[in-house]
Order: sequence, then C-alpha cells, then structure tokens
Amino acid sequence: MTAAAIASRQRTLDSVVATARRNTWTIGLLGFLALLLAFTKLIQPSYGVAAVQGLGIGVLPLAFAAVAQGVAVIGGGIDLSIGSMMALTSVVTATAMQGQGEEFGVAVVVAVLLLGLALGAVNGALIVITRVPDIVVTLAMSFVWAGVALLVRAAPGGGASHWLMGLATGSFANEWVPKAAVVLVVTVAIIWIPIRGSRLGLSIYAIGSNRPAAFRSGVAVGRTRFLAYALTGLFAAFAGLSLTASTGIGTPVPGPYTLESVAAVVLGGVSLAGGRGGVFGPIVAVVVLQLIATDMTFLNMDSNLALVAQGVILIGVVMFGSLIQLRRARA
Repeated sequence: MTAAAIASRQRTLDSVVATARRNTWTIGLLGFLALLLAFTKLIQPSYGVAAVQGLGIGVLPLAFAAVAQGVAVIGGGIDLSIGSMMALTSVVTATAMQGQGEEFGVAVVVAVLLLGLALGAVNGALIVITRVPDIVVTLAMSFVWAGVALLVRAAPGGGASHWLMGLATGSFANEWVPKAAVVLVVTVAIIWIPIRGSRLGLSIYAIGSNRPAAFRSGVAVGRTRFLAYALTGLFAAFAGLSLTASTGIGTPVPGPYTLESVAAVVLGGVSLAGGRGGVFGPIVAVVVLQLIATDMTFLNMDSNLALVAQGVILIGVVMFGSLIQLRRARA
C-alpha cells in the first residue's frame, strides 16, 4: 500500500472519529432506542410490522415540529408558536384540497410551504425589529396564528389529496420501513444538511453560541435570526402538511406539539443555550418518547404517568448537560 493510500485512509478514519465525537449524544440515543424497541417486543410479542407503521405515522408531525424547534433553539432562541403554525398550515391545506384534483394538490403544498416561510419570517422580523425576547414574541404570535386558523376553519374538516396521504402511510422497499420515516429523513436531509454546512448554517450556530462574538466576527446577527425563524416556519409547515396527510383533515386547534417539541429538542441533545446540537437527535428523541408512552400502555400503567416519566427524563437530561458544561468550563 502506498503512502498516499495510507494517508487517505487515515484522513477518512479521522473524519469518522470526529463525526462520531460530534454526534455522541445522538449515537447514544440511537442505542437507547434499540434497547427500548427490544423491551417493547419483550413485553408485547405481537408488536410487529403494523405497530411500526403506526409508530412512523404517529411521530411524523411531532418529528417535523421538533426539527423546527431545533433550528430556533440552535440559533439561541425558541419558538412557542410552532403548534399554532402547524394548525394554520394544516387547515389551509385541508380547505384548499377539499374537492380538488390531485394536480391541484401539488400547487397547494407549494403554497403552504411558502406560507410557512412567511409565518416564520413574520416572527423573525418582529423579534429583530422590536428586540423583544423571542419567547414573548412567539407566545403572542401563537395566539395570532391560532386565531387565523379558526377563521379559516372553525371545526375539523376538509380533505387531502390521495398522493399526499400516501406519503404518510405504507412502507418503502421493506415492510419494516415506514414510508413516513423515509419522507421525514429525506426531507430534513435535503434541506438541513446543505444549510448546516453553508454560511447561513454556520452563522446560526455562531449567534446561538455567542451572539456578541458572532457580531464582532462580521456575522449579520439580525438577518441570520430572521432567516432562522423563516426556516423554523418552513419546517412547521411540513409538520402541518404531515398532520393533514396522516389524518385526511385539517384541525384548527393547536395540539401539544409546541411543548413536546421543546421536550424532544432537550432530549435530542440540543443545548437550550443555543449553538450546540443538531436536528436529527430530536427526531430520535420523538420516537423514544412515543415508545415510552406506548410501553406504559402495554404495561397497563396510568397514561398520566407517561407525562411524569417525560418530565423526569427531561430534568435528568438538563442536569446531566449542565454538569458536563460545568466540567468543561473548569477544564
């Protein structure tokens, strides 16, 4: 083997090791998910293909919501209007698609994604212009978007194109691979991976890590925050579309997606202080939280204990993360 080949293999190995170190938390979470799946199969031997397909459909809206929240948190902010944006985009989709042809549904999806961008952009613009804390602005806008959703459709209803519903149901290539999971991973990868490595992605991480330092380094802080929230709105629109795709109707009342997305972000290894983490960890965290609730049902435990368990897990994760940060600071 030549020296050049050895050097190339060493660079590849170093790259793999560096990637593994950056994603240690996500890799550990994947390991925990595997153990949890094994435990689920142990306590419920009939847990099989149908259950996995149902799991994929059930976690799809929350997974997109967690990605949306992850982008906002990585940038040093938080968005409490994600659930309302999901409701608004969902009812707009269901209302526009009702009674229309399949081709028209494609135009509706494109329009709804642009609407999500616009909703997030409004949030970002208000935060940047008014300089009011993110949590206050997005909380206020959550009422605005929820009200608009009720104006569009006062009660659940509408319809969805068959091709859109087909994206959320069924399997892909193998019966154990839910089509919803493939749609989720491919969509997030196509959008987030190029952005993460771009100037915009690096700027989002920079302002989340240390905003004054990012400003002194030449990062356009206001523009970056604006674009980060626009991106959050885009992923919230995907979440709203997945709601309509999985149910076939639009629901104007926001579900628990906002707070659950925050829980998934924390469990997924994204620092609430900003600047650390990714969006794939929260996706795994969504599946973990859903499986924990499912296992409690299989064990005939009070469903309310699932919320208690989630809270205990989040407290433990936050404390563990704080301990690691303290050790790093002392080092």
